[in-house]
Amino acid sequence: MARTELSMGDLTPRDHAFYGLIWAGTTLATRVDQALNRAHGLPLSWFEVMLWLQGQSAPVAASDLGARTLLSRSQVSRVVDALQARGLVARVPSPTDARSVCVALTSAGRQAFAEADATRRNTLREVFDDRLDDEDIAALETVWAKLKRPGA
Repeated sequence: MARTELSMGDLTPRDHAFYGLIWAGTTLATRVDQALNRAHGLPLSWFEVMLWLQGQSAPVAASDLGARTLLSRSQVSRVVDALQARGLVARVPSPTDARSVCVALTSAGRQAFAEADATRRNTLREVFDDRLDDEDIAALETVWAKLKRPGA
């Protein structure tokens, strides 16, 4: 059966830019998720939590992870449970609130993150890094900064 060439019709430049962001984000996230799962048995949501943890000098509250990641609080909790079951994170008592716990990468978690991050970088090389020059990256950084502003 012949494929029909589909069109989104007449889009404004703003509509086109919006759908382009959605397409790019979904496409790149899917590629990275598949590569991380294949190589490390590590979904992108787990990698994202590990990404935030690896950048911290001290354990952090799960609620802080929920505020920074694209995951809900319950998703963060499930991800932390799964990472802890694999020995990649540890829960430790909060130094400021006896009712709370904080989360930190274990040494095995830091190693797993480094390996997974190398896979992420290799996966994105051809479809992102090799296609965008420094000006493109700077333009994207400007766009992200504007979209991330409070109230945006």
